[in-house]
Amino acid sequence: GKEGGEGRRRRRLSAAAMAGFVRELERRGGPALRLEQRAAGGVGCVVWDAALVLAKFLETGACPLARREVLELGAGTGAVGIMAATLGANVTVTDLEELQELLTVNIENNKHLVTGSVRAKVLKWGEDVTEFQPPPDYILMADCIYYEESLEPLLKTLKDLTGPDTCILCCYEQRTMGKNPEIERKYFELLQMDFELEEIPLDKHDEEYRSEDIHIMNIHRKQ
Repeated sequence: GKEGGEGRRRRRLSAAAMAGFVRELERRGGPALRLEQRAAGGVGCVVWDAALVLAKFLETGACPLARREVLELGAGTGAVGIMAATLGANVTVTDLEELQELLTVNIENNKHLVTGSVRAKVLKWGEDVTEFQPPPDYILMADCIYYEESLEPLLKTLKDLTGPDTCILCCYEQRTMGKNPEIERKYFELLQMDFELEEIPLDKHDEEYRSEDIHIMNIHRKQ
């Protein structure tokens, strides 16, 4: 009947409206990044707050990125990695197969702002990382800890990817709901077996893009 058609049309319209909604991320050094997001399909499809905080921290210049090799894990929209590329880094943004299209679109949309280089590749945590060797100078991670099942594979990947001089910047929002605190605690416990962790103080974050419950950790392999 008529109602069926109308309901379907409304659903289609709202699906179309949500399919590509753009988040602008302003930059100190010029025009904003334009990041497409996806409403449908799980995590990694919107720019999370931790990604904004980490991207803006990179702009403070605390970690020199020009001509450095950078790898982003669980890149999602690619916000953090693309920001690093606008700061002169040679970046590989990685995530699962189903996010490659979104990453490619965002790289394409912002390539005129990139002063280093940026490409997207599939990297599944826990699997072979030979093609990502030699170890990068930096590994970037924003909000990568939310599934207990992914802790072991993620840690394996971090161990396989890092050299003695690799700096891991891990930004995460401290969540107090459900199993989150427990998963977080377990992650840092496991991480400390092989890595040294140091929190970057809040006053070193971007003045505007900072929050008491979003932390940036500076992580290195134990010598």
